[in-house]
Amino acid sequence: MRGLLRKGRWSFLLAAGLAVSCGTASIKPIAAADSEVSCPGGRLAWNLQISDQRADRRDSSHLVSLLEDSFSKSFPGCKWTSAPGADAATITIEIHRFGARVDENLWEAAAEWTVSAKDPSGQPLTEFQAESIVSRPNYRGYNNEVEALRSAFEQAMTRTLAGLRAISRSS
Repeated sequence: MRGLLRKGRWSFLLAAGLAVSCGTASIKPIAAADSEVSCPGGRLAWNLQISDQRADRRDSSHLVSLLEDSFSKSFPGCKWTSAPGADAATITIEIHRFGARVDENLWEAAAEWTVSAKDPSGQPLTEFQAESIVSRPNYRGYNNEVEALRSAFEQAMTRTLAGLRAISRSS
């Protein structure tokens, strides 16, 4: 009987750990293409550099992929590269915060990053913060952490895309 209780306790702890550590794995890229702006600033190619500046970077590669996929789906007319090229402008994303925590019966998720764009000569085109903080009640039967993270990501990404679409074609 004692062995079963121990085994049951470990199974519960393992399941609880997996539920909390799912992070960005269940979040899908957003696709918000705009027929009038197929690529920021009317350019055909951009260097995309994403760096994760968070203290806890456990899901960093997935978060970076999530951002890259969202950019490629939202700007289908662009050629994206991560290797700096002399003939392409650069968009840099520095991730400061992305995560969720539960406080009693409320999940709070935050997404925050700095976005900057420079022309091929290094002259700044734009720089802004994209952030979102979402509070979600802890509904029974839902993965509230993922739902809160998804909402925060979508809101911050929507702000990011709007800011990049505002880069003028003459830049």
